[in-house]
Amino acid sequence: MKKIAVLIATFFNVGRFPIAPGTLTSLIITIVVFLFNFFVNPDPLVMIIAIVIIFLGGIIPSAIAEEYFGQKDPHAIVIDEVAGQMISLLFLPAVLSFNSITAYAAGFFVFRFFDIFKPFPVRQADRIKGGFGIMFDDVLAGLYSLGTIHLLIYIYRTLF
Repeated sequence: MKKIAVLIATFFNVGRFPIAPGTLTSLIITIVVFLFNFFVNPDPLVMIIAIVIIFLGGIIPSAIAEEYFGQKDPHAIVIDEVAGQMISLLFLPAVLSFNSITAYAAGFFVFRFFDIFKPFPVRQADRIKGGFGIMFDDVLAGLYSLGTIHLLIYIYRTLF
């Protein structure tokens, strides 16, 4: 059971990548979400349900993996990046256009910014112990990113 929890928390061992595993996970998720939205074009509710399942389903595996690795929120736990990155990409159109691809790229970079620099209250959420704390700070970073990306899109459409 512990091996399955660690496999989930490390997003099928992507988190064990030696260089920037969180960034790699975010990049993979950005590409997967773009392709999924492009080919399937699901109702946004599908993505929201997936995010909730990943968030709730990541809490216990993250807590188990934290104990397994013997440190608080180790870099190998990246399931939180999956949920946070998905939030940042909510409601973005997926078409083969410069604007759409730019929006997804911006979603990736803005999420990484908020996840790394942790503005208030993301930093405070990062201090919450256990699996919930691991997951929750990235959800907040994802929400910051979501708002920022859509604000940037609004400004771009207003000006151009």
